[in-house]
Amino acid sequence: MRRQEEAAHLASSSLLVVALLLLGAPTTCSARAAAATAVANNATTTTRSSASSASMPQEHHTQEHHKAAALIVFGDSIVDPGNNNGINTIIKADFPPYGHDFLNHRPTGRFCNGRIPTDFIASRLGLKEYLPPYLSAQPLEKHDLITGVSFASGGTGFDPLTPRLASVISLPDQLSMFHEYLGKVRAAAGEAKAAEILSRGVFAICAGSDDVANTYFTMRARSNYDHASYARLLVEHAASFVEDLIRAGARRVAFIGIPPIGCVPSQRTMSGGIDRGCSSGHNEVAVAYNSGMVRELAALRAKHPGTLLVFMDIYGFLYDMMMHPRSYGFTESTRGCCGTGLLEVSVLCNGVTSSVCHPVGDYLFWDSYHPTEKAYKILADFVFDNYVKLII
Repeated sequence: MRRQEEAAHLASSSLLVVALLLLGAPTTCSARAAAATAVANNATTTTRSSASSASMPQEHHTQEHHKAAALIVFGDSIVDPGNNNGINTIIKADFPPYGHDFLNHRPTGRFCNGRIPTDFIASRLGLKEYLPPYLSAQPLEKHDLITGVSFASGGTGFDPLTPRLASVISLPDQLSMFHEYLGKVRAAAGEAKAAEILSRGVFAICAGSDDVANTYFTMRARSNYDHASYARLLVEHAASFVEDLIRAGARRVAFIGIPPIGCVPSQRTMSGGIDRGCSSGHNEVAVAYNSGMVRELAALRAKHPGTLLVFMDIYGFLYDMMMHPRSYGFTESTRGCCGTGLLEVSVLCNGVTSSVCHPVGDYLFWDSYHPTEKAYKILADFVFDNYVKLII
């Protein structure tokens, strides 16, 4: 049945994925202005609440269990809990079957069947069970405000062209939103709380994959750059963002590297040949970028000795998950769970044209680009135990 569905839809999906990118053309104003295995298996069970906004139930952890004052997140769809819901972009996930494994099977804007990495990290920090979007449809309650939010926007990147092509929130605009957020914290809880968030909060940055997969390889928007020079361009902009965040007062910064983006299902389909192997070009840029960021972050540590700054290398860990899925409790790592699993992502993964695999827990990827909740739980535990603990 799955093979028949694949044959029927692959050609049209190829055209649709191009249309998806083209429809995210630049607008006249910015989107900001417009706007392990046993434990992992538990992640596939039903989540306790929809987590779509600040009105959702939250488990309030007591202060003595807090390992950080707050979790503040910048980045792309890997860590976007719903900021794109209310902006004028086609890059969204606020419709079924996204949210398939939340209690109410309700989509929240997370590009996943359930929780995303920052939800798990917020929980392990003792803050709350779900990290809300800053651009929540409903006003954030005081507890959610002071324990952290995500400013991330699916489809964005460090290359200034990337958010313009997708009509999403750029990293500089996310930083502007952070300054606005601090003003709200001061108004709600005082200057001391804002200072505590800056000094004891964990600031996470996760972006770069969309630059490589979409802007560089799919859109060919930087055709005058070879792999090495494009990686250097991304490093330059990423390092600048980190320094701007440090200048804004952040003292505990976790920077997430680019994964083996050439091995995600959509990139296998579009660039991996008839056998759908990993795209070596995508991975070459990712490796060069990660190496460059390690050097830049070392320089920033020396320049800002009062800042705890860690590079979170997820490339090798995720590559091992993709190459040896059964070791992590999966049976499928080259296709997504949604639809054919070859190209469906965002509007292409929908409740009208896309079936959902069963059981979801067998799949490393939810759609053709984003991992499942179960995979995210494994990744979040790896990141927390090996990197986040170094700065708390």
